[in-house]
Amino acid sequence: MIELNKEDGLWIVTLNNPGKANALTGAMLTELAEIAEAATEARALILTGTGKVFSSGADLVEARAGLATSDVWERLSGAIAALPYLTVAALNGTLAGGANGMVLACDIRIAVPSAKFFYPVMKLGFLPQPSDPGRMSALIGPSRTKLVLMGGQKITADEAYTFGLVDRVVAPDALMQTARELVADSTAADPRIAAGIAGLCA
Repeated sequence: MIELNKEDGLWIVTLNNPGKANALTGAMLTELAEIAEAATEARALILTGTGKVFSSGADLVEARAGLATSDVWERLSGAIAALPYLTVAALNGTLAGGANGMVLACDIRIAVPSAKFFYPVMKLGFLPQPSDPGRMSALIGPSRTKLVLMGGQKITADEAYTFGLVDRVVAPDALMQTARELVADSTAADPRIAAGIAGLCA
């Protein structure tokens, strides 16, 4: 359900469980975290999904059984945020719930026009993962973060672009090509230079 392709320094990680809207189980999250922790040997990373939904968030059965409060979410987002090169979330569709964490940890987010963004933790009776509100607020400000986390609003791709939650909205057939183009200079660069620039931009 998690696919990893390695291409000349570029790692492409794909959520591939479209029959369940790429809902995240504990096993999937652990595998993603292990990939992100091992990805220090890469020179760029793209995170994407299959089907019409990037991810619906946590598998609800597992969420109610304890996954919603597991530290694996922070382990994953922290590992992505720590990578010393360019990371891109190429959102093939809607992003919901805890799946926001790994996407917020990426450097750049691009999305298809049909994507929607929401994070209904309060309605479900959970707190968001600790780093998620801060990362979201850094991108879109505290009021809009509360609009999503407390107001329960679903944000369209155009609104997300206007807010600064995503950096580009692109046609579905151009999504992966755009992501590849965004990381091309980084994969070709001296890793020390790329890491140095990443550090200066942090």
